[in-house]
Amino acid sequence: MNVLLHICCANCAVFPIDVLKKRGIEAAGFWYNPNIHPLTEYALRLDAVGQLISHNGFEIYYDNYYGLTEFIEIAVHKGKDRCAACYRMRLTQTALKAKELGYSAFSTTLLYSIYQKYEVIVETAADISNQYSIEFYEEDFRKGWREGIEMSIKLSLYRQKYCGCIYSEMERYAGKMKKTIDGLRLS
Repeated sequence: MNVLLHICCANCAVFPIDVLKKRGIEAAGFWYNPNIHPLTEYALRLDAVGQLISHNGFEIYYDNYYGLTEFIEIAVHKGKDRCAACYRMRLTQTALKAKELGYSAFSTTLLYSIYQKYEVIVETAADISNQYSIEFYEEDFRKGWREGIEMSIKLSLYRQKYCGCIYSEMERYAGKMKKTIDGLRLS
């Protein structure tokens, strides 16, 4: 089996890459994250992925597209389902790239984060797998959460403070901002 692994960020990639290598699974990474906001955050995460890749020699393909407009168009009216729309956007591109490059399966480092919606990711990926006739490699990488954090700290990788999109940034800082800005209202 060979797997194209969608990489959402360097921190979430450290442990899954290590696991795949130890299992002898041929894998390469794929960077496609038009959801990350702002552009400066996108650049920091992209640079961190570059650092990780140069450290461990993992092959990676980049779709280096800052698609904030397209992300907002798919997420704006989804409410709490915006994450599912975001997963679909990124995993569809990963599946298509995997097929184009001749990989037998696709996966994602989103399966590592304890903050992501694991079941929604798996359900979305299964649908994409059926739609495009390519296997989805599912593994619950969350078991290595602590180990992955230690590995990323050891490598001095940039550690982001929110998932990536404009909505997750707001959710991360909203409580703190409400305490410092009297009368702040949030949508």
